[in-house]
Amino acid sequence: MIKRQYGFTLLEMLVVLGIIGLIMGIAVSSFSTAQKKARDSKRKSDLKTIQNALEQYYSVCGYKYPTPDSSKLFTVICVNPSIEMLPTTSLPRDPKTDVSYVYTGDGSSYQLCIPVRLNATPPVFESESGASTYCITNQQ
Repeated sequence: MIKRQYGFTLLEMLVVLGIIGLIMGIAVSSFSTAQKKARDSKRKSDLKTIQNALEQYYSVCGYKYPTPDSSKLFTVICVNPSIEMLPTTSLPRDPKTDVSYVYTGDGSSYQLCIPVRLNATPPVFESESGASTYCITNQQ
């Protein structure tokens, strides 16, 4: 009489676990890339929102752009006439670091950039391997 054994051998289990590990590694890598691209897209959208508010400010408030104070903060609120284009409390911030976008301006022009990451000197996107900066300037 032949005695049958049921179940998996150790080698079969190791092969299956190796395949599952490989699939999980690929999935995590692609999920991380998708997250980076989504944050970069959010940054571009935020800068466009701020740019639209700044252009409204320019046309309503005497053809001047707001100037930042010493802490590099700015408001998109016109004093005369009293109109709030983009309240300070709703200014978009970087989706990963929760840092304000970098605004520099002198009243006649401005530049708005994504915040500098800790290990990148120019402001760069996470999903790009090269050091490409992303800043927008006034449209007028």
